[in-house]
Amino acid sequence: MTEELYNTMNWADVEEITYSESTQPKRILGPHLLEEGLLIQAFLPTAKDIEVKIQGDRVYQMELADEQGFFAVLIPEKEEWHGEIPKYSFLITFDNDTTEETEDPYSFASIYTDEDLKRFNAGIHYEVYNKMGAHPVVIDGVEGVEFSVWAPNAQRVSVVGDFNLWDGRRNMMQKLGDSGVFELFIPRLKPGTLYKYEIKQLHKDPFLKIDPYAFGFELRPNTASIVRDIEDFTWTDQEWQEKKLTAKPKEEPMSVYEVHLGSFIRKQPLINEDGTAVNGSEFYNYREIAKKLAEYVHKMGYTHIEIMPVMEHPLDESWGYQVSGYYAPTARYGTAEDFMYFMNYMHEQGIGVILDWVPAHFPRDSWGLAQYDGTALYESADPERASHPHWGTLIFNYARYEASNFLIANAMFWADKYHADGIRMDAVASMLYLDYGRQGGNAPRNMYGGNENLDAVEFLKHLNSQFHKKFPGTLLIAEESTAWPNITGSVEDGGLGFDLKWNMGWMNDFLSYMQCDPFFRKNNYNQLTFSMIYNYSEDFQLVFSHDEVVHGKRSMLGKMPGKTFEEKARNLRAAYGYFWTHPGKKLLFMAQDFAQYDEWSESQEIEWNLLEYPVHKDTQSFVKDLNEVYRSHPALWKLDYYPDGFEWINCSYRDLSLVMFVRKTDKPEETILVVSNFDNIAHPKFRVGVPFCCTAKALISSDDKKYGGFGMVHKVAHKAEKMEWDDREYSVEIDIPSMSTTIYQLTPATPEPERKKKAAQKSEAVKAEDTVVEGPTGEDTAAKVKKPAARKSTAKRSIAGKSTSKASAKEKASAAKTRSASSQTIGKTAKAKTTKKAAAVTKRRKG
Repeated sequence: MTEELYNTMNWADVEEITYSESTQPKRILGPHLLEEGLLIQAFLPTAKDIEVKIQGDRVYQMELADEQGFFAVLIPEKEEWHGEIPKYSFLITFDNDTTEETEDPYSFASIYTDEDLKRFNAGIHYEVYNKMGAHPVVIDGVEGVEFSVWAPNAQRVSVVGDFNLWDGRRNMMQKLGDSGVFELFIPRLKPGTLYKYEIKQLHKDPFLKIDPYAFGFELRPNTASIVRDIEDFTWTDQEWQEKKLTAKPKEEPMSVYEVHLGSFIRKQPLINEDGTAVNGSEFYNYREIAKKLAEYVHKMGYTHIEIMPVMEHPLDESWGYQVSGYYAPTARYGTAEDFMYFMNYMHEQGIGVILDWVPAHFPRDSWGLAQYDGTALYESADPERASHPHWGTLIFNYARYEASNFLIANAMFWADKYHADGIRMDAVASMLYLDYGRQGGNAPRNMYGGNENLDAVEFLKHLNSQFHKKFPGTLLIAEESTAWPNITGSVEDGGLGFDLKWNMGWMNDFLSYMQCDPFFRKNNYNQLTFSMIYNYSEDFQLVFSHDEVVHGKRSMLGKMPGKTFEEKARNLRAAYGYFWTHPGKKLLFMAQDFAQYDEWSESQEIEWNLLEYPVHKDTQSFVKDLNEVYRSHPALWKLDYYPDGFEWINCSYRDLSLVMFVRKTDKPEETILVVSNFDNIAHPKFRVGVPFCCTAKALISSDDKKYGGFGMVHKVAHKAEKMEWDDREYSVEIDIPSMSTTIYQLTPATPEPERKKKAAQKSEAVKAEDTVVEGPTGEDTAAKVKKPAARKSTAKRSIAGKSTSKASAKEKASAAKTRSASSQTIGKTAKAKTTKKAAAVTKRRKG
């Protein structure tokens, strides 16, 4: 080593690098212009010779300053450099006699601006995923990968992978001021490169962590992050995206098919020579799933799919609800580009895609987010606040700006980069309460002594308000099971800002009601009708999700009473009819539309073979036709969240287990009548009040023979009569099958006296054309039509299985008295409300 070079070097700096303890390696490594010339230093263990090639033609030999692999060279400054550092590369010979030419990672400037770092530390860098993680980029004409990660308490962070023998000494990252962000550009790396971060704390052994912002991961059980280029995919769903900007999804039909991609369809696994299954060979690729799933969704008439968490997760049995890679679609089904194809294909087919998302908790795996830089970073430092008692996972620290920014940006990432049409947030209730799962113990309290998690509340408001500004028309849906108020209220009005809330109360009540033997349902009638008391307190989505068909809860068919599959299926079809017509958007989990009997399992394909049997095929046909009726009749969805869209006709037939209601729009001709009978007793020629003079014609009945029913309902027009019934001026006589839901189209008709009057007027007008009528000018010569006397009804009406030939005033008065006070309240409430939101409801119910 020359004396000049020796005197120029700082040997304490050399030791800092060789001991791999530097947070600022660029202060030492890379190029530095000094008075003596250009000093270039490099640290490459396993290298035995390095030359510096400047501007493509001048080569300078570097000297080995430390046997650990520290090299240095002092190059006299050239006039043509004009005081600037020239471009150069390394010619490296390793100890295995292989050679490599590459640029110096420490010769490139940061891609971060001061504004980037300030926004991230303040929790408002909503596009931070464009900087954080691993990005294939071109800097100063050089291709490579830009890495950055947040690890504020680390002494040193290095990028490691196959490309550097997983040696944490070789690619130490530069800490950017006090931001906690570490960064390094590594030239000539390509997409597909495996990597992790090696993190070292003072006086502790280094450990490996995944990249929290990685766009790809190895297939489980391996855990390395993978460099993915997510900018090259060519999207062709521009028309779909433009429609979302002006869409009003809450005033449109929404029938969602919830799906788990790994068990919707499944392959026979390939077998290794040793008899074991080839890892991952049981899964279809995203591209293959897209075509098969879209075909089925089209066939069945769903408008959307909701995918159980597709973000990378280590354990199949978690169903994706314990996420490790928040920015990466799981490798089980392919790459990031494959998933983009999936999303694009769905949009081309006119199918919306809602992604299940888990901002409530994350797993404790040592290689994941837990204790990320050796300290509690994404979770709270307080073990009691950090631990989730039910799931053994860790709870995000929403009070920490960088952690909340990680999640807020992540929700936006899936809408931005993958064109998601909705984000359904899992386990929101567990976020809102500090004592969730800890009731009765010494649970944490907020600063006011309450159990509300104020930091989580602020996080949700922040996320939802900013998300709606950036992605109008994209839905935010909360799975929230408590009586927390104003979940779907606007942030400006003190709400949380969600678009929809899963109606867990309705689901629990209704399934509890349906699981009763029909003989005892009369004792639980309020479970059928109670939902309309609070229906307008939130904008609800009705769900029969995966959670209802696992863990010993039985499948939807299995829940139904009945000694045979046929009896169970009749109950299920009646339930689905009520489900599809009750106010609120709809969601049904896969396999429940063809009445799979076994509970769902993530480890096997749903039982498509059941469609060979009539019970299952008929149920599927009914759901398909229900979707068609639902989509084609605006009354069933347009005013879901307006009291004007729903009206009870009768909700007081407790002993008969009957309910009747209408769904409406502002157009009378679109009015729908729904009649549900949840008892095993049929009611022929049953009189039902209707809101106006009309004809009632059945659109669909769960009792139709083609669905496995008895075929009691015929699709003929029933003319309403002017006979007061159910507090309505007009009524219609229909047949109500046992255990059924029937949907009728109500078409306005001219009342009988008015019709005869108009006919007479028309007849007189025709005569007037043929006859000269003499008389004083202005004399009214029109024929006067005598109004006929009101016709008495001779209709038969079945009451509790007994038939009567005449509906007397006494009977009508008696029937009116049977209505309970609560049912009267329901009816009056539904009819009286004319604004979008009802007044605050004092009686709330936990789901």
